[in-house]
Amino acid sequence: MSPPMPQPASAGMPGELSALSVLNGTAIVVAALYFGQELLVPLVLAGLLAFVLAPLAALLRRAWLPRAAAVLLAVLLAFGVIGALGTVVGRQAGQLAGQWPQYQAVVTAKWARLSSNALFRQLAGDPAVPNKATPNAATPNAATVTGDNPGAAPGATTGATTAASTGVAGLGLDGASALALARRFAQPLLSPLATAGVVLVFTLFILLYDEDLRDRFVRLVGRRDLHRTILAMNDAGRRLSRYFLFQLLLNACFGLFVGVGLSVIGLPGAILWGILAALMRFVPFIGTFIALAAPLALAVAVTPGWSLALLTLVLFVAGELVLSQAIEPLIYGHSTGLSPLAIIIATAFWALLWGPVGLLLATPLTVCLVVLGRHVEPLAFFDIIFGDRPPLLPAETFYQRALEGKAAVLLGDARRYLRDGSLVEFCDHVALPGLALAQADRARDALAFERLEAVHDQVEALLAALPARLQDLAGKTTVAPEGWRRPGAVLCIPGRGQLDDLAAIMAAQVMAQAGFGAHSESNLALDASATPQEAMAPAPVRLCCLSVLEQGSSVAAIQYFIRRIQKQMPGAAVVIGLWHADGDSTLLAELRSEGREEHLVLSIGELLAYVTAISAQKEPALA
Repeated sequence: MSPPMPQPASAGMPGELSALSVLNGTAIVVAALYFGQELLVPLVLAGLLAFVLAPLAALLRRAWLPRAAAVLLAVLLAFGVIGALGTVVGRQAGQLAGQWPQYQAVVTAKWARLSSNALFRQLAGDPAVPNKATPNAATPNAATVTGDNPGAAPGATTGATTAASTGVAGLGLDGASALALARRFAQPLLSPLATAGVVLVFTLFILLYDEDLRDRFVRLVGRRDLHRTILAMNDAGRRLSRYFLFQLLLNACFGLFVGVGLSVIGLPGAILWGILAALMRFVPFIGTFIALAAPLALAVAVTPGWSLALLTLVLFVAGELVLSQAIEPLIYGHSTGLSPLAIIIATAFWALLWGPVGLLLATPLTVCLVVLGRHVEPLAFFDIIFGDRPPLLPAETFYQRALEGKAAVLLGDARRYLRDGSLVEFCDHVALPGLALAQADRARDALAFERLEAVHDQVEALLAALPARLQDLAGKTTVAPEGWRRPGAVLCIPGRGQLDDLAAIMAAQVMAQAGFGAHSESNLALDASATPQEAMAPAPVRLCCLSVLEQGSSVAAIQYFIRRIQKQMPGAAVVIGLWHADGDSTLLAELRSEGREEHLVLSIGELLAYVTAISAQKEPALA
């Protein structure tokens, strides 16, 4: 026999090749974002501006304006407002720059007073603290600069005149031509103007051809399910437009509040700081504090005292607290739909790529990705990575907690769920599906028997601790007929699966919480060879529920238990609880094909409804 042919080195490593492909693709995307920022930043700004202006353009169209005229008017209004704000910012910044020597002198004087204070010097670690603070030599100079010395003004004027006469020589342009001078001073203005022009063109294009762009995007990501994808895209567009518009209005109100407040308390450049506060509030967590830094420093430099700085701090903090804790939750909830970790990572990523512009665009861009991920299936990974929704379903989290041996955490989760939900909802939507996951893993040998036993112990401890919580819910119980309230009227017996007894306990607890005399019993009581201690004591059993998880039992086992139940309780109604079986379940199909009279229920809620219905009959089915 010839020896086997050697396999290539790359064979059998699809995971490594796939990971390498992902890394290469990520590196290419990041490089494209970094080197293409001259084009991408205006495009992103235009896209976000289009989301904000879309409701305004739609409103103008409803006012019987043509589409092109409505879009053009909306864009011109927006750029007019932006241009006016830019002009105001420039003027305010120029005025503050002209007052810089005076502010510098006030800061110097404050530092001189602080450094001459004995307590301050002691805190600073100066071993030679004088008994009496002596005036600092810098103080007279500070007073001279601030105008307390009448001779300061001529000196300042002379210095400014000298600087103005030598400015061209200092810049190295003393021999430059008029064209060179114009190019040197106009070049810093050309880049912002060019960016604004590109944003203007892109915004107009996006608003005019929004439907065409949407259809092309649908063709790329959702052609297989066209109807659903189009509806999702329309819904996502409306949600994003509404969110960005509300965010813009709220931030503008915050900036207006800050600007008016700073003007009232007398801080120079109030309009500038208000605009800065409105812009920086787009930066999550730290935006308001970044906007606070400059006006707070100016407040320290404007007056000799500290009251202006304190008022500035109180103004920013109060405005942020009211807006974030009271107004925003009323409008669009407590969060942007992003996890805090995602916001931090996105902010750092876009700031490193695109600088200050990326810092402002980080949250809006990430919100766009998350909304698209929630509505467009191929992009769902964005919602998983950046969204604030739990990454696991409640049943998966339940199974995970039990698998990790966290009984205390399981109990805490159950108590939080029961604050707003009912016990039957907790069992049907969390606990039973979690047990079904464990049973399915055991059936396919993905879970060792010892680990399954550990899961059993954790859930059993949880169910043992639940009755204390159920006593608090006594007011929500349903009053059952007298015969059904007697102990043992409803009996829940587990099947053969390793976790069926836990499901039986849950069903009995729900029945008991609803007012029925229910309890669970071991299936050993149905065995013909059961000892006297294991055999069931005579009780007026009116209904018996066989509790079964799909992957833990077979049709033959269920039929065996049904025969034993009918033999020992011939007058009781029999229900098979095949908990949370799928619609294509083989076991469910086989049971239905048997044509038996036993009633099938797939959830504890169905069991509760069935027991409630038959208990209301005048003559229950008894032997």
